Amino acid sequence: MIRELINDDELLSQPCEPATADDADLAQDLLDTLASIEDGGCLAANQIGVTKALIVFVDDNGKTHVMYNPKILMGLRAQRVVEGCLSHEETVKVRRYAKIKVQFDELVDGKLVSRKRDYLGWTAQMIQHMIDHCNGKLV
Repeated sequence: MIRELINDDELLSQPCEPATADDADLAQDLLDTLASIEDGGCLAANQIGVTKALIVFVDDNGKTHVMYNPKILMGLRAQRVVEGCLSHEETVKVRRYAKIKVQFDELVDGKLVSRKRDYLGWTAQMIQHMIDHCNGKLV
């Protein structure tokens, strides 16, 4: 189901609770909502009003991904970049890593399975932005 985007700083600044396998419908709502946004690249659950650590993003090949409870384990080559957000109109300069290692859970056959993967460039930047959302950090 497509949900309305939230721009309430009070809600967006709350750290998210861990997501569980029971949040599969929320993951689908995130995917549906992201697909409805022209040029949308990523979305966190709190951006649709649910404070769960759950994110979705579209990679450089146009494939969508879902991450439950993502955490950055390592970052390399910090840089300053200009970034926008679907929840705020203005762009800001933020520090992002060019390469990150992320630990997250993936839903497999109804159960969460822990994964670790490396990401580069634009995809790494989007994931860092979404993890900030999960931590209640606003750009």
